[in-house]
Amino acid sequence: MNANTILNVEDIVNTFRLRGASEYGGEKVTQLQHALQAAMSAEQEQGSPELISAALLHDFGHLLHNLPDDAPDQGVDDFHENTGHNALAKLFPLAVVEPIKLHVSAKRYLCTTDSNYFSKLSEASVTSLKLQGGTMSAEELTVFESHSYWQDALRLRIWDDLAKDPNLQTPDLQHFIPYLLTAQT
Repeated sequence: MNANTILNVEDIVNTFRLRGASEYGGEKVTQLQHALQAAMSAEQEQGSPELISAALLHDFGHLLHNLPDDAPDQGVDDFHENTGHNALAKLFPLAVVEPIKLHVSAKRYLCTTDSNYFSKLSEASVTSLKLQGGTMSAEELTVFESHSYWQDALRLRIWDDLAKDPNLQTPDLQHFIPYLLTAQT
């Protein structure tokens, strides 16, 4: 499956079924577990269908390349936020795809603006942060805050960081399909 073949929600579900069991970048959860946990957090916080969909799909770009699971450890950034955004932009409105595109920048933003945030990152997130550019300059902070969906991206980032518990029980993928269908453009 690649970015050009994602035509509908069924393609998304099939991609998760085919590739969702892969390791989530050095964490103790799979890509699917991570996605479901983030979406469950968004749902528990009564996020909109668009934001719940963004939480479910924020790392979808990881499922669309053929790099090894340990690519960050090898110094490779897969730019999954852009890949996911581009693959999903024809299906979903900006309220879904912009937080996806901004969630990596949101980590950089929080590391720059919140003195306690960095200490909460997992080892794998610290490794990827270095590849993704580290903390932001004053100019980068201003540019980030100029995006319409920057605050949604911050919420998504927090759910992303929490979605790494190998023992957390979540609803299955089917549970979240109605959100995807509602959020479609």
